[in-house]
Amino acid sequence: MPKLSEKKKDKISEHILSVLYDNFPKPLFTSEIAAEVARDEEFTKKLLLNLKDKQLAVLIDKTPLGLTYIKRARWRLSNKVQEAYFKQTNNKINNSTNNSINSNLDLNSKEI
Repeated sequence: MPKLSEKKKDKISEHILSVLYDNFPKPLFTSEIAAEVARDEEFTKKLLLNLKDKQLAVLIDKTPLGLTYIKRARWRLSNKVQEAYFKQTNNKINNSTNNSINSNLDLNSKEI
């Protein structure tokens, strides 16, 4: 199997972050994330551990009852990254809203 370049790994990692953002605050199992990004679980886990080291993803190794998982792991977006995504999304929404309001004002002023 050919080796993936760092650029491609970064793109896949971005896709993983996108999947985690879309499901925030619900944590996802590694297998669920792997299915979403169409990669095998081991490769996905490796990328997730790399994201964890960069403090972009959080590993949840306990069940909702407080028992430690033996072979499974769940993941969620770190709070810091979730806030950054949220701000970025809101800025885009606000900018597009302002642009449409401004273009409506321009259209109205031309009618006068």
